[in-house]
Amino acid sequence: MTIISLKKFESSEGNVWKYVFHIPNGITESVLYRYESFEKRTVLCCSVQSGCPVGCIFCGTGRHFIRNLSSDEIIEQIDYVFKDSSIDTFNVRKLQIMFMSMGEPFLNYDSVEPAIRKLHSKYPNAQLLVSTIVPRNESVLNKFIALSKEIPKIGLQFSIHKSSDEERDNSIPFKNKLALEEIALYGRKWFLATGRRPYCNYCVDGKNDSENDFKNLTSLFDPTVFCFTFSVVCAKDETMKDNAFRNLSVVDTFSRRFIDAGYDTRIFDPAGQDDIGGGCGQLWYVQKYLTEKHRVYDEAWGGMK
Repeated sequence: MTIISLKKFESSEGNVWKYVFHIPNGITESVLYRYESFEKRTVLCCSVQSGCPVGCIFCGTGRHFIRNLSSDEIIEQIDYVFKDSSIDTFNVRKLQIMFMSMGEPFLNYDSVEPAIRKLHSKYPNAQLLVSTIVPRNESVLNKFIALSKEIPKIGLQFSIHKSSDEERDNSIPFKNKLALEEIALYGRKWFLATGRRPYCNYCVDGKNDSENDFKNLTSLFDPTVFCFTFSVVCAKDETMKDNAFRNLSVVDTFSRRFIDAGYDTRIFDPAGQDDIGGGCGQLWYVQKYLTEKHRVYDEAWGGMK
């Protein structure tokens, strides 16, 4: 990746940084999180595409898609951020590199797999965590299981967000994806192959935390196989930040129901959301840039309107 220019944004609370890279024929971003200290826990969310073709209604990224990133472009984001922040990765007790900022990893798997291999070699103590809506592609899904068996640092998270396929299709309109029951079957297959438990990522929006939602999810996802990450819903753009559903008490109440049912759960509250759009995929600056530039990209490089 030849970086043409770079913009860096720091959250007001001082523990989240967003890096926006202007690159040839595109734009991409990474988000860096520090938990107490970089030595204790460092999380870096990186992009795998410039823009995203999935179109999740709660995330502004899907408004425009420019192109896939190469494996070198994925890696260069990570190398740049670690160097810029003077992070000695070998001294980080919990280091997590997450493929969950901009783009769908399984729609650019030809770049993601070699990137994971190289990153495992460069940063052997890093957990390499892939978050996906699970596009329907049997070859990719099988390759990912084989890679996950080979590299024990790989983790898997499914972007679920709704408890029924009909509601999920409304929130994630990308058509060629696995149904929830199929995700449960694939997650079990991945678990049996690797011995590691996949996570289901579920953003609570105030309308998907009912008794029926709880019953649907617990009937699909076995607590001996699956863990859950519950999150607030971030504003998909800066103008909506005050209207986003961020009632952590509701999230906590819903999470406790799963804990009582025997699930391993965690709650993610995205720091930096209010001032820099710190939540992964909530790309306020990138949205503004693409809104201004998308016609140029569409005409010159074939991006999707």
